[in-house]
Amino acid sequence: MSSSSLIPTDPSVLFTTAGMQQFKPYYLGEKSPYGRNVASSQKCFRTSDIEEIGDESHLTFLEMLGNFSFGGYFKEEAILSAFDFLFKELKLPVRDAVFTIFKGDKQVPEDRESMDVWEKLGVPESQIRKHGREDNFWGPTGLEGPCGPTTEIHIRGVEVWNLVFNEYYQDKNGKLTPLDQKGVDTGMGLERLAMIMQQKDSVYSTDLFEPIVKKIPSFLSGQSGPNERAVRIISDHVRGAVFLISEGMLPSNAERGYILRRILRRAIRHGKLFGLAEEFLVPLAQQVIEIYKDVYPEIASREVDILTVIRQEEKKFEKTLEAGLKKVDKMIAFESGPTGAAAFDIYQTHGFPLEMTEEIIAEKGKKIKDREEFFSLFKKHQEISKVGAESKFGGGGEFSPKLHTATHLLHAALRRVLGEHVKQMGSDITSQRLRFDFSHSQKMTAEEIKQVEDLVNQKIKEDLKVDKREMSYQEALESGALAFFREKYPERVTVYAVEGFSKEICAGPHVGRTSELGFFKIVKEESSSAGVRRIKAVLQ
Repeated sequence: MSSSSLIPTDPSVLFTTAGMQQFKPYYLGEKSPYGRNVASSQKCFRTSDIEEIGDESHLTFLEMLGNFSFGGYFKEEAILSAFDFLFKELKLPVRDAVFTIFKGDKQVPEDRESMDVWEKLGVPESQIRKHGREDNFWGPTGLEGPCGPTTEIHIRGVEVWNLVFNEYYQDKNGKLTPLDQKGVDTGMGLERLAMIMQQKDSVYSTDLFEPIVKKIPSFLSGQSGPNERAVRIISDHVRGAVFLISEGMLPSNAERGYILRRILRRAIRHGKLFGLAEEFLVPLAQQVIEIYKDVYPEIASREVDILTVIRQEEKKFEKTLEAGLKKVDKMIAFESGPTGAAAFDIYQTHGFPLEMTEEIIAEKGKKIKDREEFFSLFKKHQEISKVGAESKFGGGGEFSPKLHTATHLLHAALRRVLGEHVKQMGSDITSQRLRFDFSHSQKMTAEEIKQVEDLVNQKIKEDLKVDKREMSYQEALESGALAFFREKYPERVTVYAVEGFSKEICAGPHVGRTSELGFFKIVKEESSSAGVRRIKAVLQ
C-alpha cells in the first residue's frame, strides 16, 4: 500500500511517526484491507528524536519499510521472513547481529515464543538479549490503541528492524486488554538499512544524504566551516522541512507549524554559526527535491511552494538572528541562571524557539532554571492570540449563511484549481462580503482567479444540496471532512457537505441549496503574510 500523509487522521498525534498508523482500524477489525497481509514504505516524522540529531543514526524525517498482518501470520512467520531477507537475500553476516526480546513484567509475560524461533534458526543464546518495556514493548501511537512486545534486530550496534506483535489494546488509562485479532507490525528504517548495506559509519554518509552534505561547503564565506554535527543537523532539518512543506504545512507558532519553524531556524542558526552564506537552505532544498522527486511526485509538483516558504522563513529569521544571539549571550553572562521569562522574551521578540535557546545555553554549560515560567507566559500569549483570531476570523460579527456556504465552495474550488496543499488559514464573514486566507506561496494568475470563479458559479447553477450531519470528530476525519483548526473542535462536530464537491467541519450557518447564493465574484486577491494569500469576494 502507498505511504499515507505525514498529517495523520488521528487527532491525538501531530505527525505520522510509524508505518502502522494508517492501519490502526485494521488491527482493531474496524476495517478490512485488500488482504490480510500488506507492505508499505511510509513517510515518517519524529519530533522525539530532534535532540538526538547529529549522531550516526537518528533522523526527524525517515522512510519506514514495514510488513503488516491483521489476523494472518504471526510471530514465527514474521521472524522467519525477517531472517531470510536480512541474512539470506541481503547476505548480511549473522555474527554481526544481536537479537532482543521482551523479558516480561507484571502485566505481560516473557516472549518465549520469539526466543524459541531465534534459537531454532541457529542464533546462539549469546547473541540474544532480554529487555524490559522501555526497549522491547511498542505502542500505542497516540493516547490509545494496539500495542505489544517486540523483537529487534541490531547489526553492528544499530537497531535495523523492529518486529512488533500487537497482542493488546491499551486504553487512555494504560490498561491492557488482549486483542481478539492479533497482528504483526514491523518497521525497518530505509536510511539505517542503507547505512549497513553501504558499510558507512552513519546514515549521513549514505547516497541518500551525500549530495546534500557535499553541497554545504560551497556556501562557506571564508571560515573553516561547520563541524560534523552541524552538517548533520542542517542536512536532516532541510530534508524534513521539504517533506513537511510538501504536505501544505507552513512555519507558525503552533503545533505542526511550530515544529517546522523550529527545524528551519535551528538549521539556519547552525549554518550562520559556521559562516554559511545567506539563503543557503534554498539550494540544499533543491538538492533534496532532486533526490526524491521520482519517488514522491508531490515533492516535484510543489517545488516552487517549498522553495518560496523556505526562502521567506530564512529571510525573516536572518533579520532577528544576530540580535537574538546577543541577547542570549547577555542572559547567560549577567544572570545567575537564565529565566523562563527571559527565554520567552527572546522567543516573542526574536523568534527563537525555546529549544533553540536551551541548546545555545547548554553549549555554555547552563540551563533555564524555570521552564514552567516560559510555558505559563506562552500559554497566556496563545490565549490572547486565539481571542484575537476568533474576533478576526469569524468568531463574532454578523454572519451571512449565503456567504458562509460560498466560503466552503471557494475553499473547495481553490483546492481543485491550485492543488490540495491549499488549506484555510482564516476566514472573516460579514453581511456584505467574505474574506478567506489560505496557504499558497504564489500570487494567483488572472486565469486561475477566473477558473475558481467559474467553478464556484458552476456549482451554484447545479443547485446542489447542502447536507448537515453531526458525528464524532474522528468519524468526521475518516469521512474525508476537512479540518484545519484541530485544537478548537469539540468531541462531536457538525459536518456540512455539498454534493460531490465540498465537505468540512463547520459550526454554520448555511443555506439549504447552492442555487440560493446567486452569482459569486472575487473582488481582490492579495498577500496576507508569508506563504498565505487572501481573497475577498461578494455575492451579487
